[in-house]
Amino acid sequence: MTTFDTNLSPAELKLNMSRLFLRKRLMNFALPAAVLAYLAYVFFAFDVPGLWEKASLDNAKTLVSDSYSYKTHVTRDNRSGEVSVAVEGERKGAYPDGMSPDWVDLGETTVIDLEGGHVVTFGPHTIEYMIPGYGLVRATPSRSAGVQAELPPGDVPEWVNVSKNRLAIKTEAGRLTVTRNRAEVFRYFAGWELFFFTFDSPYYGLGAGELMQRAATGEAGAIFQDFWTNKMWRHQDVAWAIAETLLMAFLGTIGAGLIALPLAFIATRNFMPIRTLRFAMRRFFDFVRGVDSLIWTVVLARAFGPGPLTGALAILVTDTGTFGKIFSEALENVDQKQIEGVASTGAKPVQRYRFGVIPQVTPVLLSQLLYFLESNTRSATIIGAITGGGIGLLLTQAIITQKDWEEVAYYITLIVLMVMLMDWFSGWLRRKLISGGDPAPKRKRAEGKPFLLP
Repeated sequence: MTTFDTNLSPAELKLNMSRLFLRKRLMNFALPAAVLAYLAYVFFAFDVPGLWEKASLDNAKTLVSDSYSYKTHVTRDNRSGEVSVAVEGERKGAYPDGMSPDWVDLGETTVIDLEGGHVVTFGPHTIEYMIPGYGLVRATPSRSAGVQAELPPGDVPEWVNVSKNRLAIKTEAGRLTVTRNRAEVFRYFAGWELFFFTFDSPYYGLGAGELMQRAATGEAGAIFQDFWTNKMWRHQDVAWAIAETLLMAFLGTIGAGLIALPLAFIATRNFMPIRTLRFAMRRFFDFVRGVDSLIWTVVLARAFGPGPLTGALAILVTDTGTFGKIFSEALENVDQKQIEGVASTGAKPVQRYRFGVIPQVTPVLLSQLLYFLESNTRSATIIGAITGGGIGLLLTQAIITQKDWEEVAYYITLIVLMVMLMDWFSGWLRRKLISGGDPAPKRKRAEGKPFLLP
């Protein structure tokens, strides 16, 4: 608040007011200028232009397309001449001997029709790729001479990469890679292939109607077993990983709440008269919550080894400090009259806490516990990647391999659904425990209508 001396002359008052308005104008311009200067510093300090130059949009497009599609590999061993076909190039997704998609014609000369005029031919000695609008590309692999490539005359387009030991062609129809030891064609298809059943399952390729008919005739258990034990998508392992993640979040959050509540009484002025103990407990809360849960995860993993329990302990340690601070602040704001009323009945100290304090802070305690339970469900995903448990470990493994990004999309989808479920569950439980789950009295009171208490 700004005041002026009324004893000053009008000229002096006018000068002081002009200075005040000038100072306020400078402050209004100084703050945006400081923000712009900071953003400019960040722009150059973090080398944003260099980061943009290093970014590869082609790689980003490939990763995005891999997340909602799968690729079928047609691979030729240049040493033996054997040709194999597999989904994502995995043994678990390999076509049985003699089987292949309708666009692959196996034989002494294998013809791969990528549609739109794109045709790849695996001959006994050479690999040919007919590209509409460009021409015929021929590659002859040799263990001594590398890969001898023959291209149409003219400049080499950007989507063709040629070196002494490798030929790579990427078109809209598919990709061809030729090295000394093998030649491989990738073709993309939308969807998540073999998500329900693998090739070795008797239920692969059956429609939903036929599956329901077989389930009705007594094969429901076998159908579920084949889906549950899918070796490519590992639904059983994924379900167990989700359960481990939820267990880490639950044990860590509830355990922290149980430990922090009694310790919070020591950190409050109205319940702990000894200043030294109160100061020590507050600094303890500052210490355990000041160290991030990921750091506690690394420390505890070195001490106790990897596993879901280590992740739960990391959450417990960090949240103990946070809950201790929140609970102590709630306890310092309790109504002393309610405690005095309980004490007037002859209640002992423990009974005073139980019936005079806990009912007052219960809404705050439950609200914070449920919020952190929801938040720790996300944190447990990252912690699990470090401690070797939960869905975070599967997600990290899938990202590191960089071959099956549809699995990464699958795990991320499950994580998002898990967080959404925990959000709904914590909200429902909060309404049940705190407001009784019946908003009718509040609504009727707001509308001015009479209502009867149950």
